Amino acid sequence: MTSLSPIKILTARNIIGEGISWDSRRHLLWWTDIPSCKLFRYDWSDGSIQILDTPERVGSFGFVSGSEQLIAAFASGIALYEPYRRTVAWIARPDEVVPGIRFNDGRVDRLGRFWSGTMVEGGQPALRGCLYSLSGGREIRRHLHDVSISNGLCLSPDGARLYFADSPTRTIRAFELIEPEGILGKSTLFAQTAVGSEPDGAAVDADGCVWSAHWGGGCVVRYTPDGRIDRTIEVPTRQPTCVCFAGPGLDILCVTSARQDLDNQTLRAEPHAGDVFLYRPGVQGLPEPEYLL
Repeated sequence: MTSLSPIKILTARNIIGEGISWDSRRHLLWWTDIPSCKLFRYDWSDGSIQILDTPERVGSFGFVSGSEQLIAAFASGIALYEPYRRTVAWIARPDEVVPGIRFNDGRVDRLGRFWSGTMVEGGQPALRGCLYSLSGGREIRRHLHDVSISNGLCLSPDGARLYFADSPTRTIRAFELIEPEGILGKSTLFAQTAVGSEPDGAAVDADGCVWSAHWGGGCVVRYTPDGRIDRTIEVPTRQPTCVCFAGPGLDILCVTSARQDLDNQTLRAEPHAGDVFLYRPGVQGLPEPEYLL
């Protein structure tokens, strides 16, 4: 483990903080607390946090080019969402999203499509999740259909490789992303995590390395483009959930976390469970692409 202390901790006490993303246009840091149906917005300029209610649980979201809207993966489908007015314009509610299935992790790719995958809730073995992409023309495409918990969506700097984790399998796979069709080609096993440590949300830095939050492992791992572990940062709780690079220089690693299912003894030992941790790891991230309508 690399000895690196947070430069700041944002108090959030999230049940499951997730989907953290940096809005470069407005210098805002956004994330979702999924079970609470809330979006959090941290203003980089004055340090204030605004909490916005949502009509459904939000698993993930992206920013929309030239708009104040978000492209949001709600529990039941994908919509354009205005977070201040709480207006929802549904785009896609796939037939496969039935009771026991909800949308989870998501990311906008380098060409402005929104990718998001679903997950199985409540350990129902007969149900399976899927991975979808949504183009600016509002065409939704299903790519994978045998998923337990979709996670870890992120892309190489050139957009030619898409990373995807199915958390309970403890695997991260790297897919060839075939353009201009935007379809998945061949895949390879990129990384296998340790027992008790599941790959959750992830981001790619300017060097093409993958930063993966390891749920249960209490750490964030940096993988080189060939899948080698380069660095491991211990975080102050066992359930980190997602990462992004933020700040004007994109040099601050931000890590969300969860307090779900932690007993009182554990919460006393990990008082910052559910908070957001900010680190200065000495590398730069990449701007978040925006969804193109």
